[in-house]
Amino acid sequence: MATRDTFVHLLAGGTGGTVGAVATCPLEVVKTRLQSSRSGFERLQVPSIASEQHGRGSVTCRSVGQRRLLHTAPPHLSRQAAHLVLGPDLGPGPAPSRPAGPGLLQCIRIIVENEGPYALFKGLGPNLVGVAPSRAIYFCAYQNAKQFFNGRFTPETPLVHMTSAMCAGFTSCTLTNPIWFIKTRLQLDQQQFGKRLRLADCVYRVYSQQGLRGFYRGITASYFGITETMIHFVIYERLKRRLQLYRSADPTTKTSWDFVEFMLAGAVSKTVASSVAYPHEVARTRLREEGTKYRSFFQTLYVVWTEEGYRGLYRGLGTQLVRQIPNTAIMMSTYEAVVYLLRDQSGSSDDLYDDDSDAAYGDATPAPTTQSQQSSV
Repeated sequence: MATRDTFVHLLAGGTGGTVGAVATCPLEVVKTRLQSSRSGFERLQVPSIASEQHGRGSVTCRSVGQRRLLHTAPPHLSRQAAHLVLGPDLGPGPAPSRPAGPGLLQCIRIIVENEGPYALFKGLGPNLVGVAPSRAIYFCAYQNAKQFFNGRFTPETPLVHMTSAMCAGFTSCTLTNPIWFIKTRLQLDQQQFGKRLRLADCVYRVYSQQGLRGFYRGITASYFGITETMIHFVIYERLKRRLQLYRSADPTTKTSWDFVEFMLAGAVSKTVASSVAYPHEVARTRLREEGTKYRSFFQTLYVVWTEEGYRGLYRGLGTQLVRQIPNTAIMMSTYEAVVYLLRDQSGSSDDLYDDDSDAAYGDATPAPTTQSQQSSV
């Protein structure tokens, strides 16, 4: 791939990632809090739970000692609140289930009321610092890897897209993990304005306590998350080609409808990929918490599974999808638009839409004939 093409993909990837990150930052903060074991949402919900269940009947205890201990607690505590305060062995009857987490809008309201509206943009600085090089590196590595594997396998097949995404994901994760680590720490900080953890303080604390290795906590989970990008790009390339063939569109020209299709393909592919590989994100967030019991990727998955059940592995998935769908749609369409505009101005050919991909996927529909091809016949 020529130097100019490499620059095009670097610029397009960085632009697309930046636009998507700014537009969906509040959803990213809520998602990170829900994934964490220290979100604080359940703690803030206890009074409301207690008030709702107050008056539904007297609370009975299994022993005199438990009854005396319960009488020392405030009288307005409900059965579930008493269980949370006094411990699982002191509550009456079977242990109540974990209270359902708040909805997206309620999470946003809780954050704004307790930390101020600026808290919805915590970690945006490192996010912007990280997202531009991360997406630029990823898309550039993906296109270079795809060109490399197209020359060694059947061009534009799912195998090519999968291996290209794997190489790009590994490169991007390794180079940018420290940035995402700091971003996660800042988003998990729940102090009010004026007492917030500053970027420099966060970096100094991590380095003084754990050294350089501390900035790579959770990278194993990120490597397992490469499966998400592999699924995403295989489906994205397939949907993009199918939509193009459905309209019998000329692959050398683009209209506004093409970019709507890019947004649709990006949203659908990311939804499927995120739903399949989501537990790795929960494990990665837990590993990046400060001073926690989580030590390794598989140990974290096991602890979350045993303590919170399968629901714990999917905490924040709804918010993640609400964030990822518009974010990926914006990012992919912006990326494709920048690539098309830069290449259109330079007059270079666009190798993103290789006609050989029809045969590679088993599509018998021939590519449409362009005016230049007609004139040469």
